[in-house]
Amino acid sequence: MKSKVFRILIIVAWIAALGFFIGVPTTFLMVHNDTFGWFGGLPSLQDLERPDPDLSSELISADGLLLGKYWRPTSNRTAITYEELSSELVNTLLVTEDIRFKQHAGIDLRGLTRAIFGVMTFNFKGGGSTITMQLAENLYQTNSENQGSLYKIGKIGRIITKLKEYIIAVQLENSYTKEEILAMYLNQIEFGSNSLGIKVAAKTFFNKLPSQLDYLESSVLVGVINAPTRFSPVLNPENSLSKRAEVLYNVHKYGLISEEEFDSLKVLPLGLNYKVDNHNEGLATYFRSVIRPFLLYWSKENGYDLYDDGLKIYTTIDSRLQQFAEEAVTEHMKKLQERFDKHLNGTTPWIDEDGRELEGFIESRIKSTEHYKSLVAKFGVTSDSVEIYLNRKKPMTVFTWDGEKDTLFSTYDSLKYYKGFLHAGFLAMEPKTGQIKAWVGGINHKYFKYDHVDQGKRQPGSTFKPIVYTVAIENGYSPCYPVVDAAVTFPRPGQDPPTWTPENANGKFTGEKMTIRQAMARSKNSVTAYIMKEVGPQTVVEKAKQLGIESPLDAVPSLCLGAGGDVSIKEMVGSYSTFVNKGIYTEPIFITRIEDQNGNVIQQFVPQTREAINEETAYIMLHMLKGTTEEPGGTALGLDISLRQGNEIGAKTGTTQNASDGWFVGVTRDLAAGAWVGGDERSIHFRNWALGQGAKTAMPIWENFMLKVYDDPTLGYEKGSFDRPLKPISIELDCDKYTNGSHSSDNNQNQVIEEVDFM
Repeated sequence: MKSKVFRILIIVAWIAALGFFIGVPTTFLMVHNDTFGWFGGLPSLQDLERPDPDLSSELISADGLLLGKYWRPTSNRTAITYEELSSELVNTLLVTEDIRFKQHAGIDLRGLTRAIFGVMTFNFKGGGSTITMQLAENLYQTNSENQGSLYKIGKIGRIITKLKEYIIAVQLENSYTKEEILAMYLNQIEFGSNSLGIKVAAKTFFNKLPSQLDYLESSVLVGVINAPTRFSPVLNPENSLSKRAEVLYNVHKYGLISEEEFDSLKVLPLGLNYKVDNHNEGLATYFRSVIRPFLLYWSKENGYDLYDDGLKIYTTIDSRLQQFAEEAVTEHMKKLQERFDKHLNGTTPWIDEDGRELEGFIESRIKSTEHYKSLVAKFGVTSDSVEIYLNRKKPMTVFTWDGEKDTLFSTYDSLKYYKGFLHAGFLAMEPKTGQIKAWVGGINHKYFKYDHVDQGKRQPGSTFKPIVYTVAIENGYSPCYPVVDAAVTFPRPGQDPPTWTPENANGKFTGEKMTIRQAMARSKNSVTAYIMKEVGPQTVVEKAKQLGIESPLDAVPSLCLGAGGDVSIKEMVGSYSTFVNKGIYTEPIFITRIEDQNGNVIQQFVPQTREAINEETAYIMLHMLKGTTEEPGGTALGLDISLRQGNEIGAKTGTTQNASDGWFVGVTRDLAAGAWVGGDERSIHFRNWALGQGAKTAMPIWENFMLKVYDDPTLGYEKGSFDRPLKPISIELDCDKYTNGSHSSDNNQNQVIEEVDFM
């Protein structure tokens, strides 16, 4: 009797299925147009033919390496093609989700019959969906969007959903090949751990490409498709192992692996190499963060969505140079921080002009934190609860140069701890192309978000002096022009005191006559002040603008020592690049082109250029800058001898008052690079000026970077001389015949010194 009833039910199911197929062509128009709002409508035919999944945009280095991506929490997805899938992955997916995928036209009759029978018997447990129908569901959210009034009636909504998926699946099968549908499906699936699509999932869980996945790894990923959390290999490893065994059994069942292989594979560990995409990790983290606002603006202006449209953004950053730059900063700053902490010997680093601790420093800075503001909003500014919570210790993970450390800190403890760190910024670019090749905005992007390459601006100190001397050269001064190291006084009408006389580092003036090349090499403040008085501050400001300094500058005498305004490393390196580029200022750029998700070039980027100085002046300034590595007492003589041998280097150190900022900018025939080092605030610095000067804090970063660059011949950067102008130089560059070796009278001629910029 039971057998007879079962057969009758089967017949009924087949009749229902037949009716389903006969009725669909007629029903299509009704569902699609949905005049009465019963069904909720379908995607347009254009949408069906051109599905538009959310795709994260990729940031790609000049040498083809993925630097990072921009995505929303729901769109960390990168599309791949069928050719990028391993055969093991494809086979595993088919035996698990749709064994008859290659035979049907979007609908599997057996599975559909089973699903309809389940609905009819009010025992629907899923099933019946082919890969194409699942793709339809994922692309167009048939289970949750565009639901009409009939969805409120019992199981009718389930039937309408299946009907929609059937219609969409047929359209997809008519529009795409089987291979394209498989790739689209795997691109669309959510795998958990912020991984959308197979390419991101393969990288996240196994650090592999989809083309490299074997049966074991494929079984893990296919196993999570229908329940990313329940079968997550990270959150629920036991469930994942069980599900993997189930999927592997299907692989064996259909003859893709032997029983012996199945038995050996199913007992192996998951073998994860797990790492979630993170904006704080990988190369060029500061660069990726800083250029995001530009990319968002560009996308809006050009009708794109940075987070969803799968743009490919090709940058000028070279991953190898970027790696070297990050290593150079890390290696030096770790040692420098140890030196800084040791010299403080337990004292606080925030001090006033006289070296005394700033009273109430932490208490005043705590008020700018978000935690303080939230407490005040909750309890009121006068409430004792604010101080209680600020002093309450809690578990916290903090940054150290030896890795992250778990500790118990209050908000006060944390702020005091982090204020004690020294920071750095570094930029390298090609002077002739304007292309930025390396960008290091700080010591650790996870814990210190502020960028010190472009966002951060500080007084440039003596690195600004070459701009002053550029004006002098343009006005007919020769590098051999002699000036006496003597006090220079500027009037300050209406101010107290009424005059300003900049001092040298040791507070003394030797009375020695020296060329301006020697003076710049030794960073003599007195001689730079003399030149400033001759050419005038306003002329220097105008020249700085022509050389690429966009930050506001005050036309004041102290500008000769870099104290007339705050500038960025990016600006300083760009201005020095003009000297190498024969007087042509080339705006530093970081993007070469942007493509859409299909590889079509949307925009190419070409740097803006202008003639800032003539070619002869540019070459003479290179000759002046070389003095720091050639003249006795030159501030860059401490550079590694291997860098200077067979190589022309133009450079300048810089140190602001009290050693608050240390700078170094150096140029070679192919690269211009600069470094800044300092505290979070100007009051945080070495108490001993000799320890905090630019030659000690910033120059080693540049030195370390260049040593790494020259040690890698594949980069194509070689030592050599600067390009000399084709026309003969109109002035004499050999100053010895004019000075009669006067510089030899300096008792410290072989000592590497740096002049601080006293106000």
